[in-house]
Amino acid sequence: MKTSDYPLSEVPDNERKGLLSISMVLLGFTFFTATMWAGGTLGASFDVIELLMVITVGNLLLGAYAAALAYIASKSGLNSVLMGRFCFGEIGSKLSDMILGFTQVGWYAWGTATIAVILVATTGLPGWLEIPLMIVFGFAFCVTAMIGYRGLDWLSRFAVPTMLLFILLSLYTGLVDIGGIAGLTGQTPTESMSFAAAITVIIGTFVSGGTQATNWSRFARSPKIAVIATLAAFSVGNGLMVLTGALGALVYQQADIVDVMLAQGFVVLAVLMLFLNIWTTQDNTIYNFAVAGCNLLRTDKRRLVTVAGAAIGTLLAVGGMYNLLIPFLVLLGTFIPPIGGVIMADFWLHHKGRYPSLAQARLPAFNWVGLFAYALGSAAAYASPVLPPLVGVLAAASGYGLLRRFSRAGMATAPNG
Repeated sequence: MKTSDYPLSEVPDNERKGLLSISMVLLGFTFFTATMWAGGTLGASFDVIELLMVITVGNLLLGAYAAALAYIASKSGLNSVLMGRFCFGEIGSKLSDMILGFTQVGWYAWGTATIAVILVATTGLPGWLEIPLMIVFGFAFCVTAMIGYRGLDWLSRFAVPTMLLFILLSLYTGLVDIGGIAGLTGQTPTESMSFAAAITVIIGTFVSGGTQATNWSRFARSPKIAVIATLAAFSVGNGLMVLTGALGALVYQQADIVDVMLAQGFVVLAVLMLFLNIWTTQDNTIYNFAVAGCNLLRTDKRRLVTVAGAAIGTLLAVGGMYNLLIPFLVLLGTFIPPIGGVIMADFWLHHKGRYPSLAQARLPAFNWVGLFAYALGSAAAYASPVLPPLVGVLAAASGYGLLRRFSRAGMATAPNG
């Protein structure tokens, strides 16, 4: 059984997957607890019609961004960190490796701590078990990631339909409890949030994940499959998570589906939902870390890097640092989308829609056009009061185009020496 998953090279044609496989893996990734919490903040700020509009627009923008990268990934067989070698250079790409890798291991620490804390609180287990449970889950959740794409696929084929069934059951019960459609539309907002701020919240929930979803969309048998599967995961799947959190907050004042199901009396299903929800995101998250780590260290020992990442994430969880990491990880989310903007601009403007073979490409140590464009996009995103992720992508892509044009003009007019 092949388990390398090609961390340093293109995925060959004979290893490509179909629509169902790619969709299940990506949906398993986007079924994420933190997304529902973000949805909870929206549920208190908009009436139902406005809420549905916000969720639709926000997730379509997120899905379009992720799908654009998915198209490139499937066409080239490369993921974002390998594409980074073309747009940032052999050494320059290590910057994106570190940003993407640290973000993922940080979220792994958060997920590892979260399941231990919630499980103790839900089942009435003694509090001293939290740390042992963190250690157990920290290493258990990386098993499917160690296997590779096949492990993620196997888990997702079982977990995604099961979670979808639980979510629909919970939504139906909540709708009954609030008095049907009439009761739901009769709810009035208790908080205030602008439309632009709400869109930012939705995009921000998973834009870093969208940038790294190329780790699986590159396995798609065709760009069409990659785009459809990615749109399904990041527009429909992520949208369902936001909607679930928003309605849960409206009906039960709880955004997380596990808390909502407990309030509805589905105790056993809530515990199962907790495991599946966290596991399908954790293994994808640590897989992302391993891919970034392999490119950073230029090693193909993906399984070893996976275990090392799980150990780091577990230590962060046990040490309580996961609480301190969240604001920093959210801040890093501002600096991740411009990476996608540079990748897209480099692929279409420089490589004209087709990368050369990575093994045969002669790449500079630093691609200064790409690095400066990334810095420009990050600065624009950080300073923007409106839609920072979208501004970052657009500023990085347009900055790349302008810098490339100016650099070519400068070389054309330079005197021969």
